[in-house]
Amino acid sequence: MTQKFFSTSVTPDWEALRDCIERKGMPKRVHHIELFLDGEVQEAICQRFGLLEGLDEGDPHFALKRQIRIQRFLGYDYVRQGADNLEMPLRRIETADTAGLQRLGGRSFVDERQGPITNWDEFERYPWPDPHKLTFEALEWYEHNLPDDMCVIGSGGFAHFAEYLTWLMGYETLCYALYDQRDLVQAIANRLLDLYMVVVERLLEFKRVAIIWGSDDMGFKTGTLISPKDLRAFVLPGHKQMAAMSHAAGRPYLLHSCGNLNAIMEDLIEDVKIDAKHSFEDTIEDVRDAKRRYGHRIALLGGIDLDFLCRADEAAVRARVRDTLDVCLPGGGYCLGTGNSVANYVPINNYLAMLDEGRNYSR
Repeated sequence: MTQKFFSTSVTPDWEALRDCIERKGMPKRVHHIELFLDGEVQEAICQRFGLLEGLDEGDPHFALKRQIRIQRFLGYDYVRQGADNLEMPLRRIETADTAGLQRLGGRSFVDERQGPITNWDEFERYPWPDPHKLTFEALEWYEHNLPDDMCVIGSGGFAHFAEYLTWLMGYETLCYALYDQRDLVQAIANRLLDLYMVVVERLLEFKRVAIIWGSDDMGFKTGTLISPKDLRAFVLPGHKQMAAMSHAAGRPYLLHSCGNLNAIMEDLIEDVKIDAKHSFEDTIEDVRDAKRRYGHRIALLGGIDLDFLCRADEAAVRARVRDTLDVCLPGGGYCLGTGNSVANYVPINNYLAMLDEGRNYSR
């Protein structure tokens, strides 16, 4: 490795990570968690710290070995993995990427006005994935080759109930359909659940998968994207099934969801029975406030606000991390991370400073 950044070494301990998420007491150290790191961030870190030295890019498992090196270097206790080939075609809009670590080919956004399914004929003609043809070769490799002190968090490509309703129909179309085509909305929700149940069932067959993490943005700054009543009808039953399957197999179920979910938090905790909530924005709810409200019932994950992380200097980042840990770490049930994900516009040094401060933390 060409450079050293972290002043405190960390050895992965996936069992301690899970104990922390399950609120089994004050952890011995801070555990870190992220939904994902943008590919540009991963590449920059690999190049800066020489993480690829000794790896053969021609190795068929190069990408998986690279992922283990990245995660261990950064201090994570896990790798994140789902099915290999779960894809659903959508209508997208492309634009230039203005981030510091610019994405080749630009940024891609789902067309929110109209998706590929706006009527029953399009529903029938849509190329729905066959869940029984999905492959899990990456998980099979991790099952036998992942270091014993790490686990797999089963995540990616499933549990997007609210998201795929808006993406497949288009948000504008969905809003009309909730009034005049509710049977079509229900049919899409049913197809998603049938697909995702098979995916989660397969994930849970792997012993190294210790945690299941669903991802499904349901809100915006001041409320939910569709009414709480409609979320209870078309979205939350799917997450309840995901959580029930996870719990029956002895795994916690985490939920990533952006937006203001105050109107359905009791549903998520008491009915869906999520074990942890991820994604926090200061303009909606500071994770420290969420800890005071919900920390005795569920775990809270991340919460170092992305806008803050982009604009602050390193000293401010470190101070924010220390204060967040002072509030959120006691009793367990908190893992340190960004409020959403490590996007390619986040300054790398600020991200690394957040991690370093977590490693150095001593209450």
